[in-house]
Amino acid sequence: METPLEIDVMTAAEQLKTGAMLIDVREAHEVATCAIADSRHIPLQQIPAHLNELPRDKLILVHCHHGGRSMRVTQFLRANGFTQVSNIAGGIDTWAELIDPTLARY
Repeated sequence: METPLEIDVMTAAEQLKTGAMLIDVREAHEVATCAIADSRHIPLQQIPAHLNELPRDKLILVHCHHGGRSMRVTQFLRANGFTQVSNIAGGIDTWAELIDPTLARY
């Protein structure tokens, strides 16, 4: 089955339970405000330097604040041969609204 370019937060939450990797591409000050447990923080500008550390045989989910930066990273990863990458629509803001209301919203 082909990996969708973008998924909703409910689907992402289920996929994380089954071993997907979560990458947070926000800046450090944003991550200090709130973060999803077990996410790996790699700021957007640093993604190219970390390509060799990312798995090509595992589903990667990418998120940011609202989904714009993470969509750019998702498209960049796909252009660099990563076939199992999806953007999380709405980012951590929608995650905080629908999945984990204990997270601070900003």
